[in-house]
Amino acid sequence: QVQFVESGGGLVQPGGSLRLSCAASARLFSIYNMGWYRQAPGKQRELVATITSAGRTNYVDSVKGRFTISRDNAKNTVYLQMNNLKPEDTAVYYCNTNPGTEGSWGQGTQVTVSS
Repeated sequence: QVQFVESGGGLVQPGGSLRLSCAASARLFSIYNMGWYRQAPGKQRELVATITSAGRTNYVDSVKGRFTISRDNAKNTVYLQMNNLKPEDTAVYYCNTNPGTEGSWGQGTQVTVSS
């Protein structure tokens, strides 16, 4: 079963940037539609950005124009570039297939936006 390891989170001031990475164990990573999800304290996990196997992207309205999802199939990796971060972006960020594969959720990476 495919497994994911997220990295790149941290503490950043409002308006700052972070780049998240997600390494996948799947041999056929390139055929997967992928997504970045986040879960804030007390809230349900939400899908914030998606990228298809063909490279088409989509974003939830709250991050449009600020976040960019990309993938490098040669490295089995998907990225999330986050610019102009806001306090409401604070959450644990996860990657998974889209839709998510049960049993493949990683530990996530914490993103905290605070002054």
